Amino acid sequence: MAGEKTEKPTAQRLKKARQEGQIGRSPDIGAWVGMLAGSIVLPKTLGTAMDHARELMSKIPDTIADPDPHVALGILKEGLMSAAWTVLPLALTMMAVGIAAAASQGGIRVATKLFIPKFSRLNPLPGIKRMFGSQSLWELTKALVKTTVLAAVVYATMKDMVPLLMTAGQLPLGSLLGVVNKAVISVIRAASVAGIVMAAADYFMVRRRTNKQLRMSKEEVKQEHKNTEGDPHVKGQIRSRQMAMARNRQMADVPNADVVLVNPTHVAVALRYDPDKGAPKVIAKGQGAIATKIRELATENRVPMVQDVPLARALYKGVDVGQEIPAEFFGAVAKVLAFVMSLKSKGSAAGMHRNPHATAAAAA
Repeated sequence: MAGEKTEKPTAQRLKKARQEGQIGRSPDIGAWVGMLAGSIVLPKTLGTAMDHARELMSKIPDTIADPDPHVALGILKEGLMSAAWTVLPLALTMMAVGIAAAASQGGIRVATKLFIPKFSRLNPLPGIKRMFGSQSLWELTKALVKTTVLAAVVYATMKDMVPLLMTAGQLPLGSLLGVVNKAVISVIRAASVAGIVMAAADYFMVRRRTNKQLRMSKEEVKQEHKNTEGDPHVKGQIRSRQMAMARNRQMADVPNADVVLVNPTHVAVALRYDPDKGAPKVIAKGQGAIATKIRELATENRVPMVQDVPLARALYKGVDVGQEIPAEFFGAVAKVLAFVMSLKSKGSAAGMHRNPHATAAAAA
């Protein structure tokens, strides 16, 4: 069917989607992995916090016995600083995990286009459609599964802890805190592992849905290729104009040529020699209609034309316009220029001439 989106998104389409924030990712992955990492760092954090708390509590009786505002403020400042340094590793761990989770799901990019206000976002119809669409059904299913799985994990983890907690009154405070701490960490870790598994499934579904939304029709792929690489017809027209401009430039240089070597009718090569600028240079060349135009301009401007079939062909094939002739042509071109100079000294340089050196070489 025409317009059916059956093609995978191109690199340009994916780049545009990332700029617009349309990336298949699940925020649950970062949240659950961060919780798991936090459960690993948390025991050490709690242990450090308890040590600082005991140290501060030991100073309070002396402060009560001898009240001093400066000492009290010092204890408060010390408590706040110790709390900050205690929580810092946990905060850094959570932040690092969040960044890593985002980077693993398509990189960290600021979707600047989302900051641009769009009136289409105020339209309630797309939101209403999403409420009753497949995405809403998936979100509802995901919430139910998440609640069920987490409830089962918490129950399985805590069922063995309940009898122990029921007799917690017989335990010392330190032992009781240790039991509670262990139970909480176990619940967090078990819930985190279950959450990561569900988040991975969610990521797979979101990625699949996003890739489906970004699919393109064959016509869209062709149009994007044209926009990226350029329309072949337009590129052809540009090349034609460039070639026409190059021909016009070299035709303008023909009246300044010292000699035009011809084939005699198929090829024409115009040469100019300036002793102060190096070797003779090809200033125009062509075959067919271009060669005819070069000969016409040479005739109109009384530029001598010399018929030398091998040399004209060799220069046409081997030297580009604007380049000096290679060393292997120095001898042959020097003889042509000497011949033209002799014609000019006699006042008969204009018109078509045969290269006597080429004739002699052919006869030999």
